[in-house]
Amino acid sequence: MNKKDPMQKATKPIRERPLHDYAAEVSERTDVRIGVPLPLGTYARGEGVNFAFFSRHASRARLELFDHPEDATAARVIDLDPARNRTGDVWHVWIEGIRPGQLYAYRVDGPYQPKDGHRFNFNKLLLDPFATAISPLPDWDFGPARGYDPSAPERDLVCSKVDDAGAMPKCVFTHGHFHWHDDRPPRHPWSKTVIYETHVRGFTIHANSGVEHPGTYRGLMEKIPYLKELGVTAVGLMPVHEFNQCKAPGINSQTGKPLRNYWGYDPVVFFAPKASYSSMGGLGQQKLELKEMVQAFHRAGIEAILDVVFNPTAEELMIARSVLRSCGATIAG
Repeated sequence: MNKKDPMQKATKPIRERPLHDYAAEVSERTDVRIGVPLPLGTYARGEGVNFAFFSRHASRARLELFDHPEDATAARVIDLDPARNRTGDVWHVWIEGIRPGQLYAYRVDGPYQPKDGHRFNFNKLLLDPFATAISPLPDWDFGPARGYDPSAPERDLVCSKVDDAGAMPKCVFTHGHFHWHDDRPPRHPWSKTVIYETHVRGFTIHANSGVEHPGTYRGLMEKIPYLKELGVTAVGLMPVHEFNQCKAPGINSQTGKPLRNYWGYDPVVFFAPKASYSSMGGLGQQKLELKEMVQAFHRAGIEAILDVVFNPTAEELMIARSVLRSCGATIAG
């Protein structure tokens, strides 16, 4: 009969632990977490939203959450730790409980050395260049966004101390899901393509257009039967991304009011559809309505071509505004 070796230790049976319990124990449990560097912009992850933006020379960064577009003071402030919330040149953070419609913007600090191309100014609220919607601001004045003091003799060499949060629109976290159904671009051959170039607002803003939603994406949808009657197979739209319509210099000689930037060839944010072109609202509704318009065109056998402008942008010259965010191009769909 074999005797048990007294030197042999008894081994305990391995008990498998449920993955959910194990993961919950070792995971971050706070409502503000490190986040991930990609993708840039805002994306829903789990029960919250990940915020990420690029800044190579920043020394500190802050995410500010707002309750209303006109607010000058943030409802919540999250300071990003450069040791935890930065991977390479990308700053990032994850916030629990963020819902579509949440307003946000950044403050970023770093060197103020205009001669070297650095104009960081923590007093200025910055837009996310990857934002998919910007809150409407009918009388947007770029003046307060200047990073320098225009009253100083040295001009851009003197950093501005003016906080411009109350004069800035805010970024909007938008709903990321849209039901495209079986949508596909018609892809007409060039030999059978008839392009109608137009302006979203200008095409239907006059009462003679006979639409219920003049000057909007939806108003353009109402004109689809007319476009079909003309034999149009593609609509080319002048810029639909967000721009400052109050930026044009001069006064209208007929009305005495400031001139408006009608065309939009100086975008503020490339991924945000123009809020004033939406009939449903400007706190994320513009993104959905633009997609509905494209989908309606495709269903009618009409392609949508967007005029995308990369130069010039709203920043203008290097003695410029602190609005974060060379030729025209088109994206067809």
